[in-house]
Amino acid sequence: MENGKPLVLVVDDDPHLCEILAHILALEGYASAAAHTGAEALRALRQSPADLVLLDLKLPDTEGLELLPALRGGGPSVPVIMISGEGTIQTAVKAVGMGAYDFLEKPLDPDRVLLTIRNALERRRLEDEKASLLRTVAAQADMIGDSEAMRRVHEWILKAARTGSKVLIEGENGTGKELVARAIHRTGPKADKPFVAVNCAAIPETLIESELFGYRKGAFTGAVSDRPGKFQAAEGGTLFLDEIGDMSPVTQAKVLRAIEAEAVEPVGAPAPLRTDVRLIAATNKDLRAEMAEGRFREDLYFRLNVLAIRIPALRERREDIPLLVGHFIRHFCREHGVGLKRIEPSAMERLSTLAWPGNVRELRNFTEKMVVLIDRDEIRDADLVPLLGLPGRADRPAASRPLTLHEAKERFEREFIREQLEAAGWNVTRAAEALGLPRTYLHRKIKELGLRGEG
Repeated sequence: MENGKPLVLVVDDDPHLCEILAHILALEGYASAAAHTGAEALRALRQSPADLVLLDLKLPDTEGLELLPALRGGGPSVPVIMISGEGTIQTAVKAVGMGAYDFLEKPLDPDRVLLTIRNALERRRLEDEKASLLRTVAAQADMIGDSEAMRRVHEWILKAARTGSKVLIEGENGTGKELVARAIHRTGPKADKPFVAVNCAAIPETLIESELFGYRKGAFTGAVSDRPGKFQAAEGGTLFLDEIGDMSPVTQAKVLRAIEAEAVEPVGAPAPLRTDVRLIAATNKDLRAEMAEGRFREDLYFRLNVLAIRIPALRERREDIPLLVGHFIRHFCREHGVGLKRIEPSAMERLSTLAWPGNVRELRNFTEKMVVLIDRDEIRDADLVPLLGLPGRADRPAASRPLTLHEAKERFEREFIREQLEAAGWNVTRAAEALGLPRTYLHRKIKELGLRGEG
């Protein structure tokens, strides 16, 4: 911008044409500058970044197509319009393929030039606005990462936030499904309304109906007063149904009825109550496979799956691990009141190659462990060996006191069960499924082994 006016840089070796274009641009409220060679154009951009470039195909010192990449790098999404008196269709296609906004033939039609400039600047404005919104979405979601996979997630969050449509979020445990749901809510028009989250896997089947829909006084033994359900608590805002794949078929039918009728019927109520709630659901299961096995209703699936967002596992976006680790180190150093720690490249490389079955949640927990247990300012690769339980760990008993078979078995069992619990977010039901154990037996083993976690 120059004095509040969009600045157009005209790059052409014909001074007369540059003067004509400057006059036309001034009448339309644009500022302009001229360059007659490629070298002059690059100097002009360094001194005063342009909002748009008109670039001739033939210059005394270079070809316009050779200069195009450098000019496009002169600022964020700088539009370049190619002009030429001897262009061909093949040249025009090549120019657009290299990033040019358009290709205009000489002699130039002033009206077409101005229209093309207006359209190019408007597209740049929209692209800049979108980029700003995506940065806001990423910050609000606290979802660190600059990989292509995460940029797609941020774009879908933005699309979902602009509508009131139902959203189905799919992803493994620990990938951040609730963070995505909260970002959709906070970025949308109902950000000032309630956001209510319900973990369907954590509520016993006998209680989930009253939790979701509420109940009236006297509806059952112990109902000493009216209690609103989660649908009513989220009135006007967003209801997030996490792990909806764990919901029983009976409850699925009642949720479907609530969606279709836009009303809920509290237990013991004489009549349904109208609701205005935006539904976002999430699952770590393959709901299509669940439908094929008869465990999930097709009609509910298609009601919820208006917009689908899949969150990639951490192993699918390993390039984000250094950013995540750096973010978590800063966070936990502040939280625990310790000096900011550094991590050596070889240690970061090791962390970036691990599988992380518990995804970002597991990486976050491990980073806190590093911050708390490693005393020195720099975290080294050797420090990770005992924390990760790798061969050569420092906390092995001395050779004079070898482990008995029972001790070795118990230690392995404790660590293996802890890993599965952490991967399941300390949800005992899901961990038991992964281990192939009855839930009651796993509860007993957790107590016997003295395991403690997040839930």
